Amino acid sequence: MKDPGEWAEVGERVRECRMAADMSQEELASALKLDRTMIAKIERGVRRVDALELANLSEVLQVPLGYFLDPLPQVVSRRAELSDDTVTDATRQSHRLEVALSTWLADIRQLRDLGTFVPPAVESCPEPVHDLMSARRAARWVRGHLGYGGEPIDSLMGVCEGLGQLVAVVDVPGEGASLREDGIAAAVVSRHGDPGRRRATAAHELGHLIVGDEYSTDIGVHVSRDDREAIIDAFAAELLLPAEAFATRSGTKPGREELVVLAARFRTSWSLTLRQAVAAEAVERGVARKLRRRTPTRAELMEAVGWAPQPDLETVRVPPSFAHAVIESFKGSLITASRAVELMRGQIEAPDLPVRDDPDVEL
Repeated sequence: MKDPGEWAEVGERVRECRMAADMSQEELASALKLDRTMIAKIERGVRRVDALELANLSEVLQVPLGYFLDPLPQVVSRRAELSDDTVTDATRQSHRLEVALSTWLADIRQLRDLGTFVPPAVESCPEPVHDLMSARRAARWVRGHLGYGGEPIDSLMGVCEGLGQLVAVVDVPGEGASLREDGIAAAVVSRHGDPGRRRATAAHELGHLIVGDEYSTDIGVHVSRDDREAIIDAFAAELLLPAEAFATRSGTKPGREELVVLAARFRTSWSLTLRQAVAAEAVERGVARKLRRRTPTRAELMEAVGWAPQPDLETVRVPPSFAHAVIESFKGSLITASRAVELMRGQIEAPDLPVRDDPDVEL
């Protein structure tokens, strides 16, 4: 049984999730068929919530049930609370991403505790990252460490896992979020938006692991948030499209056609391609400004890679090692079929699971 302090924490999470869903107390009460005063009491922590009510709250607010009950990660718990004075579309998206991140971390811990999954060890860059140049060197170290050199990266999820960060693609709006706690580095990337944006977001969240942020105990830089984000952006850009890719055999500066090929091969946005071209001193700033107005069409990009499909962070929603652990847990009757599907985040459906003889257990 929860003590009064724990019920107050549950109430606070209900309140923030309601605000993130852009619902008033009256609207939430109507959806739950309760009186508005009951919602107010729940949010203040003075009214206990039974299991059925929690399940209904989870469904209406589109939040996993465990989020109301599991301990919050330390990083998420230190961030600013959602309040009437701060709620905006951006803060709503940020809160929903943090809910997804907290849930993802809890899922990783569950399989770890079941003994079917061992989270990868976090790799550390041998050089501290403190400015734009060292961020680009860190990206080149990652590429060399994982054997990519100057070639395109086929899977950002695989790169992140290779450095110890487990990425899940989640069905909530926004960009991404990440944390490191209890020996686990976890990140979520929104599936909303185009594939190139998802790759850029995954690279950015890996940058948070490499560089550190204001919530890290082993932070690598001591600068403002804006400067830190610029450093992380430099890391992500160099990881996705290294400067050496702009070198031409003839030694001449690449034209638009060559830049389109690079954008297609490395699966980067046109703006990032041009920004990297300028950073690599392959294109003058004035030329880049003119080229920015001539965004390649989808047909141009597909033609540049011979109309080959370029999937990444699309149908694959969780790391392969985690997916394997889910299936092993299901086959060993450690989790139910519904829980296995939930853990896979839409990557599979119940009929895709292997057949087993023994009945589901309630976990």
